[in-house]
Amino acid sequence: MARFTVAREIAAPATAAWAVLVDWPRHGDWVPLTTVRVLTPSPGGVGAQFVARTGAGPLAFDDPMTVVDWEPPSGDDPGDTPGRCAVEKSGRVVRGRALFTVTPLPGRRCRVAWTEDVTVTPHRITRHTGPLVALAGRAAFSTTIRAFARDVERR
Repeated sequence: MARFTVAREIAAPATAAWAVLVDWPRHGDWVPLTTVRVLTPSPGGVGAQFVARTGAGPLAFDDPMTVVDWEPPSGDDPGDTPGRCAVEKSGRVVRGRALFTVTPLPGRRCRVAWTEDVTVTPHRITRHTGPLVALAGRAAFSTTIRAFARDVERR
């Protein structure tokens, strides 16, 4: 498995960051070459399902996900319960889990952390090169979380 976390402090309240973070189709605004479509009537809560399609032409792949943990932040003040969402990835190319946390901070700010714990097909790639896959993932998702932060802070 390849495991990495990217985190960023954002100049926005936790509840505002959460609302944007779990608006699954908006992930396509920050993740290059990606579109997201929700498969269930409700996009939020445990059991919600969506598919991220990443890539171009014959190099594109689907990354189907199901929400397995869902706890919105209880408020925007330090000491309020952080938001937490976990999704299970069940695709042919990427399998594993992603975890998002949104922690309220002083001054109507928050800290957003995005953790990926994934295996890439063929699985022997991740088994033998997990640290390199994690390094590449960390670099790519650092760009993603910066784009997410700009989006949230503009609101």
